[in-house]
Amino acid sequence: MARRTGNATTSDKGRAEKREYKAPTKRAAPQGPSQRQLRVAEEVRHALAAIFAREEFRDPDLADLHVTVTEVRASPDLQHMTAFVSGLGKELTPAQHAGLKRVAPYLRTLVSRAVRLRTAPEVHFQPDTALDYAMHISKVMQRPEVQQDLQPKAATKDEDAS
Repeated sequence: MARRTGNATTSDKGRAEKREYKAPTKRAAPQGPSQRQLRVAEEVRHALAAIFAREEFRDPDLADLHVTVTEVRASPDLQHMTAFVSGLGKELTPAQHAGLKRVAPYLRTLVSRAVRLRTAPEVHFQPDTALDYAMHISKVMQRPEVQQDLQPKAATKDEDAS
């Protein structure tokens, strides 16, 4: 029968066996959003898209506004959601972004009814610039000097001989 005392274990025969002490290890900070954050953000994106598809806003800046919610990012505590929005066919004006910020509390209420969470998240709106960035990169990739770098190099006579 063994008895534990401190860092050593004493067996019936009276000899003490030393155990190594392991210091508690620190956990690495998470590198990206958790699965729950991603799932809840996607549900909020679907809820916002449905709200924008059927809702008529009284705000004159938002009259006949057609918005696409391209992405929603959730904070680790799920209290804040950042919705990236873009207009359909045209860019959103600064007045329309200001209008979205004004109706954010109303949208928070509608989202809380659609998505079951402990607390209703605050929704923040940001313009989505990913499409503009992708178009810029596409134009850069089509430049002749970039295209020549992307073409495979032709084998020279020295390389063919070896």
